[in-house]
Amino acid sequence: MKISEMSPNLHESPKPLPIDEIEALVKEIEALSPPIHPSISKLCSKLQKTFSRLTSVNPPLSQPHKLQIWKLSYRLWNACVDISNATATEGRSNIIDEEQAKLRQISSDLLFLAGEVEGIPSPAFKSASFFYKTGLIWHDLNKFDLASNCFERATDLTSKNIIDLSQISDAGEKRLLLDLNIARSRTAWEASDRILAVTLLNRSKNLLFGSPDSYIALANQYLMFAKLVLSDNQESSSSEALKLMNEALELCDKGMRIMSNGRQEADVLAALKVLEFKTLRFMAGAHLQGGEFESVLKCIRVLREGGGGEGDKHPSLPVLAMKAWLGLGRHSEAEKELKGMVVNKGIPEGIWLSAIEAYFQEAGVAGAETAKGLFLDCWGGAMSVPEQLVMSLFAEEEAAKERMAMHAVLWNCGAEHFRSRDYVMGAELFEKSMLYVPHNEENRVLRAKCFRVLCLCYIGLSQLDRAQEYINEAEKLHPNVACSFLKFKIYLQKNDANAAIDTIQTMTTCIDFTPDFLLLSAHEAIASQALPVAIASLCNLLKLYSPGKAMPTPEVVVTRMLELGLEQFFGKGETGTRERNWFAVNSWNIGIRIGKEKKYALCAEFLELASEFYGAAMEGDGEENGAMVFKALISSVSALIAAEKQESSALPEATVKHALELLDKAAKILKSIQSGTQHSHELTNIEPKFSFALTFNTYELRSRLGDPGPQQLLLVKNLASSKNCTPQCLLQIGLSASAGPHFNPEVADYALNTSLSDLLASPFPDFQTIAIIIRKLIGLAGFRKGNPDEEVHGMYKQAYRIMVGLKEGEYPVEEAKWLAITAWNRAALPLRLGQLGVAKRWMKIGLDLAQNVAAGMESPKRSMEEFLAGFENKFEGMEQCAA
Repeated sequence: MKISEMSPNLHESPKPLPIDEIEALVKEIEALSPPIHPSISKLCSKLQKTFSRLTSVNPPLSQPHKLQIWKLSYRLWNACVDISNATATEGRSNIIDEEQAKLRQISSDLLFLAGEVEGIPSPAFKSASFFYKTGLIWHDLNKFDLASNCFERATDLTSKNIIDLSQISDAGEKRLLLDLNIARSRTAWEASDRILAVTLLNRSKNLLFGSPDSYIALANQYLMFAKLVLSDNQESSSSEALKLMNEALELCDKGMRIMSNGRQEADVLAALKVLEFKTLRFMAGAHLQGGEFESVLKCIRVLREGGGGEGDKHPSLPVLAMKAWLGLGRHSEAEKELKGMVVNKGIPEGIWLSAIEAYFQEAGVAGAETAKGLFLDCWGGAMSVPEQLVMSLFAEEEAAKERMAMHAVLWNCGAEHFRSRDYVMGAELFEKSMLYVPHNEENRVLRAKCFRVLCLCYIGLSQLDRAQEYINEAEKLHPNVACSFLKFKIYLQKNDANAAIDTIQTMTTCIDFTPDFLLLSAHEAIASQALPVAIASLCNLLKLYSPGKAMPTPEVVVTRMLELGLEQFFGKGETGTRERNWFAVNSWNIGIRIGKEKKYALCAEFLELASEFYGAAMEGDGEENGAMVFKALISSVSALIAAEKQESSALPEATVKHALELLDKAAKILKSIQSGTQHSHELTNIEPKFSFALTFNTYELRSRLGDPGPQQLLLVKNLASSKNCTPQCLLQIGLSASAGPHFNPEVADYALNTSLSDLLASPFPDFQTIAIIIRKLIGLAGFRKGNPDEEVHGMYKQAYRIMVGLKEGEYPVEEAKWLAITAWNRAALPLRLGQLGVAKRWMKIGLDLAQNVAAGMESPKRSMEEFLAGFENKFEGMEQCAA
């Protein structure tokens, strides 16, 4: 329905102003004395009705009337202050608090109605101050809608009377702007509108006016929100909280830099430093919750170094550091932190004991020596505990199970470090594990195994003499071919060819000898460029077989070993790696080239082939090519989808399933890279576009197989929590999920809302994109569970709150017009159906939106105001009946 069609033709004579009645009621309120309830409730009701009659009067107010209303507003406000003081002594009551809030609301409305009064400076700011203070009271009463309304009206008053922030000279007015924005943000958070809450905090950065106190206030609010996010204990909590804490930290830094440029009080500087340290501690906790252990240690390092040598001494730091070291598998550093807590008298006993418990739970007791030492030190004993004491703790027969469990834990930890080539830590853990292996006949083989692995650690460290000592000990306990082969490796690295050849002869005499050890020896000799030794190994291998007897390994391996060093087609070693990489690189380059030529089907095949070659190289050399395998798999699937669009032919179900298998493989590789500690450099080789393509392609292909919504939603949530995710990525997924044959309202709603939140959190929000998202969300609101009309109205309300306080033209004008007109027009149907309350609500939000449109809405806005005023006057009684 057009606005002109809804405009009433009402011609009523002017009504007398009930200002004297209001003054009489204000006098009664001023005269109230304890007990205040229930008198205040009756007077408040009368005053509300009288004020409603005053606002319904159409003629403009004269200056004398304005001044009279202005004075009444202040008298009523002061009366409320007296009531508050009186109720503080007689005992507070929620009823009295709420009635007092209603009176303050009327006082604010009176001041707003009076408008500009001659002789009174900054009337808009004074009126905004009343609304701000009233909003705080409503907030404390958990009336968040009423609080939000007050804050929005105050924001409107200030924003419409400020052309340039630099023109504001009054310190109180400057601080009001900041406090108002922070208050709006807190209320929005309590009303579960986190997007608006963070947006308002970001806008507050322009309202600091170089005041250190303002920096503290805003940083505190960022930190408060971050703590609330962390308390959610959701997967994305740590990343969201860290964004907020980074903002708080940056504000602290800027605040201190401002102070360094001028003379400020020392207590303000101290407050900034305390807040900075507090923020860093929470950041360390958030990183720990997210498993980012290196980042935890960076935060702690900054805290301990501090500014000017005054580091943070908070008792939580060693606990956080200990857990981070444990997360990285660095047990010796974790032990140092734990031992440091013992001698630190400032750490409460409860924190120390909880750290001990966490240490045992997470580290699997990385050394009984440490535990015993800590407890002895607490009660006056020595910190150093001899190995014999550790053995005595587990010497009893009843402790055999615990002893082997301890050995297994330490052995497994050592094996992890060995596989990651951290031989120092691996050797230390293997040595500790031997403390739990008794010196008896039954455990000779196990002890020999420990000595052999220690030999390998020291070979890796090139400490060959120490390695030889360990292998000699192993051979005394349990002589076998493995011991001989390790001796052979040591002699090779010592360039002692004769000793190595002699060891080959010794190998053949071992009970557990197999010909494979000779092949392995030849391979080791070739890698060490010890050709005589390699020839000796192969000669001994040939001696084992008579003519015509089949060899247990392909003949090509023996004949081509010296030439290529390959055991199979590609083989092992550097040469084999070069061969595999040559095929991988060429497959990748060909695939990329023909992809640029738009031969997508063939491109997909070459890129999948490249992933296989890179995968073979990855198996041979650890995870050096993990990033390339990931990119080749993603690119292959993307090429398949591009070929489908090019040929206008849907992919067969079998091809879709195969593509999903490739994507699943890529996801596992990415997870492996992200969780790895030795190959973190690979993450820098994976551009964000590949991570997004993984999620987007997986989502698209799963949709074709009828994948249930919850799994798809989880997929998008995982993307949103990643560091590489951008608002544009989520927008693309949201637009895809909100249209097409695979419509998914849950995914679309989540992706678009998260994208909206990230865009609003930006220092320079892209309001054109924000407007597009809001349009889409309004269309999706009807698909949410619950009351569709309520959901749609909520989206319009959210759009209005985003627009409040923006500069003129900052929000796209045409989009703002669309919001205002469509909101107003939604009142037509409920009006025809007699749903007056619903119609009024839509008209009010439509008018609120229209008032924030920069230009082009002057005429419709006047029609809206006239119609709404006439509607409220003419149908007030009918609306009350309907309610």
